[in-house]
Formats: sequence, C-alpha cells, structure tokens
Amino acid sequence: MKEFKQYINGKFVNSTSSDVTEVLNPCTEEVISIIPGGSIADAQAAVDAAFHAQKDWRKLAAIERAKYLNQMADIIRDNRVFLAETLATEQAKVMSLAQVEIDVTAEYFDYSAAWARRIEGEIIQSDNQKEHLFLHKMPIGVAVGILPWNFPFFVMARKMAPALVTGNTSVIKPSCIAPNTVLEFFKLIEKINLPAGVINYVCGHGATVGNSLSSNSKTGIVSLTGSVFAGQKVMEAAALNITKVSLELGGKAPAIVCADADLELAATAVVNSRINFSGQICNCAERLYVEESIHDQFLDMLKEKMSAVKVEDAFSENNPDMSAQVSKMQLDKIAEMVEFAKKEGAEVIVGGGKDGSKDKGYYFQPTLLTNVNNNMQIARDEIFGPVLPVMTFSTLDEAIAMANDCEYGLTSSIFSENYNKIMHASMELEFGETYVNRQHFEAIQGFHAGWKKSGIGGADGKHGMEEYLQTKVVYSQYR
Repeated sequence: MKEFKQYINGKFVNSTSSDVTEVLNPCTEEVISIIPGGSIADAQAAVDAAFHAQKDWRKLAAIERAKYLNQMADIIRDNRVFLAETLATEQAKVMSLAQVEIDVTAEYFDYSAAWARRIEGEIIQSDNQKEHLFLHKMPIGVAVGILPWNFPFFVMARKMAPALVTGNTSVIKPSCIAPNTVLEFFKLIEKINLPAGVINYVCGHGATVGNSLSSNSKTGIVSLTGSVFAGQKVMEAAALNITKVSLELGGKAPAIVCADADLELAATAVVNSRINFSGQICNCAERLYVEESIHDQFLDMLKEKMSAVKVEDAFSENNPDMSAQVSKMQLDKIAEMVEFAKKEGAEVIVGGGKDGSKDKGYYFQPTLLTNVNNNMQIARDEIFGPVLPVMTFSTLDEAIAMANDCEYGLTSSIFSENYNKIMHASMELEFGETYVNRQHFEAIQGFHAGWKKSGIGGADGKHGMEEYLQTKVVYSQYR
C-alpha cells in the first residue's frame, strides 16, 4: 500500500497534520493508498511557495514555459499504461476509458503549450494625438485548482496547463476519493526540473484545505470542478478577497429524440452517454425526452441496449462497458433516488437496484425508468449514476420547455434529421453546450461552460485559456 506526502515548493514533505485519508479500490473495497489529511498550514505554505515563484515564472518567455508542458506530455505518454492502471484502480474506470483519459491529458498539455505564441493583446485607438492605448493580457498570479474524482487527471491538466503557459503558478487540491494518479504524476515530473514552487499540491478535505486555498489573499483565481454545494462554498471563501472563481458544477443534461431522428444512432448515443464511467460524468445525458409517436419503439431499443451492458471489474478481460460506482456513498445515493422514483410512480424497465451478483464492490445495475414526469426528483436532481428516466413530448417546443425547466445548464442534445428543428433547439436550449446527433462529450478546443447553477466561467480552447489572464491598459503618450 502506498503512502503519499504533500508536494510544496519543489519537495515532497510531511503534512503538518497527523490526519490521513484512506483511498479505496471501488471494485474490491480494499485500501490502496493513504494520503495526508491536510491542514490550513499546508495550504498556506503551498500558496506562499506559488506566490513567490510566480514573480520569476511570469518573466520567462511564454515559449519557454510551454517547453515544460511539452515535457509533461512526453512523460505522460512514456508512462501511459502505468497511469491508466493507477486511474482504473482508484476509481473503477474501465481500462479502455482510463487509457483515453491519460492520452487526452497528454494532448491537453501539448495543446496548451501551443498557445504560447498566441496570447495576444490589443492596440486601441486613442482620442488624443500622439498616444497609443496598449491592452496587455497578464497572468493573474496563483491559480488554485480543486479537482473532482470523476476525471481527476484530465481536469488537473485543464486547470494547471493553461495557468502555467499564461504565466501563473499552480496549487492543486486533488480529490480525496481519487488522488493517486495525480500524485504519481508529480513524482514522474520531478525529472524536468521545474522551478520550485511553480506547481504544488495539497491533499485534504474541502472544508479545511479547500476553504483555506480559496480564502487566501495571495490566491489569484480558484477553479473548481465539483458539486453545486462545493461551488457555493468556494464562492463564499473567495468573496473575502474578491478572488476570481471559475466553476464547473453539476448537470442534468436533457436529450431530445424526435420522430425523424436516426433512431439507432440516437439509442446508441444516449445509452453510451448514460453508462459512460458508470453514469458519473456531469455532461452526460441525465434525462430523455422522446416524441410520443416513437416512444414504444424507441423504448424497446433502449431496453435491448441497456440490458446488454456488461458490468464487471475495471480490469476484466471481457472489456466491460462499465464498472463500480466510485464509493459506497455514491452507490447508496443512486439506490435511494431510484427507490424514491418508484414511490412517485416510476416504472423500472431494466435494472433498478444494486448489483447483488458481486461479492465486493459498489456496483449498480444499468437502469431504465419510464412513467416519469418532469416534476419527479429523478427528473430534476442530478443522479450521477447509470440511471435513465424516459419522458415523452408531443411538440418540439414542449420538449424544449421541459428541458429548460431545470436549475442546471451544462449540456444538452437533440437527435433529428430536420435542419430547422436542430437550429431552433440549438438556439432555444438554455445550456452552455448542445450536441446534435452525437454522444455528449466536449472537445479540448471548444469551450466547456455551464449556465445557471452549472457554473461560472469555463475551460478549454481560447476562452478557457483567457480565464487565467487579466487585462492591463497602458496609455502611452509620446512627443
């Protein structure tokens, strides 16, 4: 069993707290590592180190900063199998998906590095003679990244890579549930001799370490991926110093299937979306609206596909479609939501409960629910599990209205072969992303951002890079 330390100012150091957290393998329930419980003093030391290092880091040419990111990408590729196995072990992500996360993370570092020569300011026309207005894009300072447990490695890159290339330094707080892959990565990149303090991590719980990082007066930006509750706590802490926040929070993504859709494509995309990482992805389809005229036909297709989903250990040689939920708490929450949905009148078509065929692990059956309406808890609250509630609509405007009747606004989708319907829905759906005739999943060159309670700010692409920049205008008068 591995034991990890904190990483502060270029060194692996003991926490000032004696508390520790055990990390479990969700498939076997075995303890696989111990991480520091973390303390306010640890958080302060990491921010202090990053704050001091940023003064010189920002002076490096962006292309020089980018070279470190390229080295990180190379190290990831050199250790891709080890990192994927580490990820699969700590969070029950099937190996094929774990390997995708590792490989895309390497791409993300290279993608961010490529922005080094593309960070641009502006020259603005002055009202005065012999004067230029120069708008500069400047780093913010210390960038705190608070990671989720569902895509911990990729989201680490999403928060660290753009911060570094734009001249900020980084303090990462890994998830207490799935920290190992991030911590192993920090061990691997020691060889690139990054200046001390440029990157740091502090393990610990949100109420202690997360709050301390967010409320620190030396923190320039806090970027969190997590629950609405966690986002609210970060905003409260950051408000003390008017610190910038960038938040990707929960989702309750609707998928709309019209009668004129390619039904095979739609059924495959929706089911794949719902079971991807056992349903534990914030942008995947959480509720389904099917046009009345095709409801029975489409439900039969969904039933066939959901019934065929293979659920096994993440390392199974049978190439399973999904594995265990990440924790017992997560498993129990899903089970409680399904039971409450049944009490409200929902009918279970496939699955419906914990998987009793496994001796160990936090397994939940792929579940299909019908006889659901838009006022039920299962249609309104984030499930974060392999459960798909199905509802019907008679007109597209009715479907859009039901989809928008939600406190979340992260992702959405529509399946149709009618261009006018697609364009109408794309403009009317109140979500940061709309996918057309495809599974829910974003691209690193896009912009992943939520509306409503799904977040503030965003990540990826040009606009995600600019989250880590602030503007300075110089009014330059000359003779």
